[in-house]
Parts: sequence; C-alpha cells; structure tokens
Amino acid sequence: MTKKIALLQPIAGEMAEIIQSCLPAGFTATAVKGRSVGDLRAEVADAEYALWWDVPVPAEVLAAGPKLKLVHKWGVGIDNIDLDYCRAHGIQVARTTGSNAAPVAEFTIGLMLALARRIVPAHNSTTAGGWAKNEVWKQSVMLSGKTVGIIGLGAIGKGVAKRLQGFDCRVLYYSRTKLPEDQARALGVEYRALDDLLGEVDFLSLNCPLTPETKGMIDAAALARMKPTASLVNVARGGVVVEADLVAALKAGKLRAAAVDVFDQEPPPADHPLLHMDNVLVTPHCASTAYENSRRSIEHWLGNMVRVSKGEPIPEQDRVV
Repeated sequence: MTKKIALLQPIAGEMAEIIQSCLPAGFTATAVKGRSVGDLRAEVADAEYALWWDVPVPAEVLAAGPKLKLVHKWGVGIDNIDLDYCRAHGIQVARTTGSNAAPVAEFTIGLMLALARRIVPAHNSTTAGGWAKNEVWKQSVMLSGKTVGIIGLGAIGKGVAKRLQGFDCRVLYYSRTKLPEDQARALGVEYRALDDLLGEVDFLSLNCPLTPETKGMIDAAALARMKPTASLVNVARGGVVVEADLVAALKAGKLRAAAVDVFDQEPPPADHPLLHMDNVLVTPHCASTAYENSRRSIEHWLGNMVRVSKGEPIPEQDRVV
C-alpha cells in the first residue's frame, strides 16, 4: 500500500518535479492548491506523512489527519505548528536541521553587503534613468572591519560567522548556549551578554528561532541600545522583532538601515510601513530558498519519513516530538 505525503503548501511546477523524482518506492506526494485551513484539512485526511514550512498547522488541521505518523518541517523553525496536539496524539515532528544553513548564511551576508553599499537604491536609480553615484558614495559604508553581532549561533549563525572571517570583521554572539572557549576561538567569535552586544555592533544579524524567550526580543528598548549608525538584518522570524518599534527607530534616525526577510504576517499587507522606506530592504522569506539546495533538503525530509515507515528512529538533531 502506498504511503501518502501531504504537502501543506502550494508547490511550483519545477519544485513538484524535483520532489516526484526523489520519492522513494511506495510513497506518493500531493500538494494543497490553497492555503486555507479547509485546504490543509482536506489534504491530510488520508495522509500518513505531512510536510509544512510557512503555512501554520494548527490543531484543527492535525485533527483532520487520523493516520498521521510524522509531520515534517521543511526548514528548522517550529513556531507555527501545534506541538502540544502532536505530543498528545502521538504524532512525531521533525525538521531538516542544517539543510538550509548555507543558503541562509549566504543570504545574510548578501543583505549586509546590500545595506552597506546601498546596492538596491543604486540599481533602482540607474534603471530609472538616474546616475546617483555621488549619493551612493555618501551613503555607503563598508562591511570590512566592522563589528557584527549574531543572535543565535546554531548552524546558520555559525555559517554567518565563518563567512564574515573573509571581511576581517570582529564577530560577537549571543546565544542560549555558550560555546566552549576553544570552539569560539576556532570560529573567531566572542560571547557577549545581549545588552552589551547590542551597544557594540555595526551590524546585527538575527539567526535565532522564534521561542517564548526570543519573541519580541528586539523591541524599542533593545533598538535604543544600538548605535544610530548600525544596521539590522532579520532572516529569523518576524516575531523576534517588534515591527512597530523597528519602523519608529528607522524613521527617527536611531538606526541606519534594516533588511527584513520575515514578517509577523506573511505576505505583509501592501501598506506595511517597512515596504515603503528608503533605508529598508525587504525580501519574501526567501533566505533559504536556493534552487541548487532543493534536492538536498528534499532528500533530508524524505529520509526521515522513510525511517519512520520502517520503525526506525529519527536522528536526534532532527527530532522535535
């Protein structure tokens, strides 16, 4: 009997083809056509496995899948699924730990460079018939030699730190777990308490999960501790930053610039202030979505589904519930 995987988000044609080409024998995969709770409930009704990433998976969706054995995150953030329901009903939950670390780390560095050198405004001005060379010069700073703070030093944060070595940056970090000193030296990072880190950095990179501890971490008080010449990059989760406080700080000149890949509401409403500010770069939650990395990450979550189908344990680093 074939085992159904419910893909709980609409899939582009090219991605669907890659998934189909990777499917192990005995598995099928179908994707929802819409993003509503009703769409998700219908898709999981006869599924043993489900895959989710951006679309929330509440208890009412999980309850519609009586056969569900494993719900897998395509990525690492698990803030948008009802874990309590899964625990109570014996549904395993896993994530693709480390599979998107390189793409997100690269994207983070790209956003830092784009903010520092005003690359997007320079492009927009030139395509519009302008030649804003002098304006770009006056507004540009360099990433090289700067102090960069990383909040969250998991696989992604470590990837950012490694890439910053090529820019001769001083790298500080704040994380729930402090690295042993020998590992910190090898990575070229120094630990700081959060308040101290915020006051020292020229660039702040958010690479942490959304948890009760990190929710609203970057609020008005945190932003006030930062230099007015500092820039913020958020590729973590929208909820880590209080968006209204970020907007206020940017408008008041208390922060130089921000790059935002994640929002409280996704997609954000068309009138969201962050979409209409000259010192803000916005992207559609795409830091992890490198086409070249797709097959590797697909094989990662499929591998865990095969393990569960055989009664084998999920690797500890991927297991959530």
